[in-house]
Order: sequence, then C-alpha cells, then structure tokens
Amino acid sequence: MRLRLTPTETVYYSLFATAANNLVTGAKLLTELLGADVTDRREIADRMRAAEHAADENTHAIYKQLSKSFITPFDREDIYRLAGHLDDVMDCMDAAVDLVVLYSLQDLPVALADQVEVLERMAELTAEAMPRLRSMKNLHEYWIEINRLENQGDKIYRKLLAHLFSGEYEALTVLKLKEVVDQLEAAADAFEHAANSVEQIVLKES
Repeated sequence: MRLRLTPTETVYYSLFATAANNLVTGAKLLTELLGADVTDRREIADRMRAAEHAADENTHAIYKQLSKSFITPFDREDIYRLAGHLDDVMDCMDAAVDLVVLYSLQDLPVALADQVEVLERMAELTAEAMPRLRSMKNLHEYWIEINRLENQGDKIYRKLLAHLFSGEYEALTVLKLKEVVDQLEAAADAFEHAANSVEQIVLKES
C-alpha cells in the first residue's frame, strides 16, 4: 500500500510540471523565430535565453529538493534522470536559436518548420503528461506518441541534411545550418529520453 506523501514530497510533481511548461514556451519561441524578420531575431533569442535560465533554476530546485529529501515519490535516480532530460531539451532549443542569431543566418530552410512543429507537439504532450505522474495513470499513450514523433523527426532531419548538401547552399552556410538542425534533432532525442524515463518510472511503480 502506497504511503501518503507529504507536501514536501509532492513538490516534485509541480516542479516537473513547471519544467514541461517551460518547454512549451521554448517551442513556441522557436516557431516565432521562424516567422520573424531577421531584425527581430535578437529579441526572440533574449526571451529564449530567459526561458532557458528559468528552466535551469527549476532543474536546480529539483536537485536541491533531492539533496534534502529523505523520502521521494519514486526513485531518486529516476527523478534526477527525468529532470536532466527535460533540461537538455531546453538547452538544445536555446542553442538552436542562439546559433541562428550568432551566425547571422538569413533565409532558413522551409523544412525547418517541420522540425519545429514536431518539437512543439512533443512539448505539448510532455506538459500534458507531467501532472499525471502523481497518479501514474494514463501515461502509456504519451510515451508511445512521443516515440512516434521522434521517428517522424528523424525522417525530417535526414531530408533536411539531404537538402543542405544538395548544392543549393555555400559550404560555410551548410555548416552553420547543420549545427542548427543538429540542435533541433538533439532536442527531439531529449524529449524521447524524458518519455522513456517516465515509462521506466511507471513500470517500476506498477
């Protein structure tokens, strides 16, 4: 029989929900970047950096809570791992936006929007799933759909690479754009890692 959790122990659920909501913010900023004028990108990058700092603070709050909690709602290692994967997503999205601005990239590949659309959907699903950690119910469809979206993202990524190396772009531009595309692909991978961590947690607790 599961013990009744104290408010101190249940704080993890709200922290994970906050982490996921931060990712929704980050994904929406990616979408905004794609539709923005070049002159507006710096301001969007500044907002992304602020979101990334908020995500870092939330991750540190989880780690700090772990350091002083005697009892946790599920395995400490799983809490640490899930928090890390969620933080990785935000880091990758922030890096992608930052690179677009730092490299002064002008025209971005149209297919980049397909990558970002996948990330936005993954963020929404993750934000919907995190509150359900408390009950450990109705999470199966979440990780199944995240895995499907990650596979879709892989296909988009490979098509983008083929496009970049088609000869349409100058060599230096190819290298710059590939770094952006790679960061977005890494963000999708981190979303999948987070979903896999949730699956492991649920299986352990069932």
